Amino acid sequence: MTTSDLASGCTYWDTSAAVSALVPDEYSEVAVAHVQSNAAHLLSSLTWAEVHAVIGRMERQRKISDLLSDAARNAIAARPWRWINVVPDRKLIRALAARWQLRGADLWHLAAAKTLKADRPELILLTFDRRLNAAAQEEGLA
Repeated sequence: MTTSDLASGCTYWDTSAAVSALVPDEYSEVAVAHVQSNAAHLLSSLTWAEVHAVIGRMERQRKISDLLSDAARNAIAARPWRWINVVPDRKLIRALAARWQLRGADLWHLAAAKTLKADRPELILLTFDRRLNAAAQEEGLA
């Protein structure tokens, strides 16, 4: 996938996608291609907190070096993400919880993206979580 394959628009990043853009894994090539696109890249305060928790855990478990964890922390601050404070619609959370079997944070990301999509119809949710991706596709966010 190249950056020309990606439509410019608006991308809401969940934690799995942001981590893949920062720490090499099986999805990093796709994540980096999205980072390099002309889209507006939205990163919520929840994603910010979760990314730092994942980096810290990987560092403590010695899955990544101190050098790589420092680089990842610096990169998330320097990437072209726009920091957003979004409050998902409560009724929407309830409705989505009835439709999808998701963990709490993933349900929150789905509801946040749908809430934002009301004002940004071009918005997509970028995730590498299998369940969240399936829900995002069915909800018109992929």
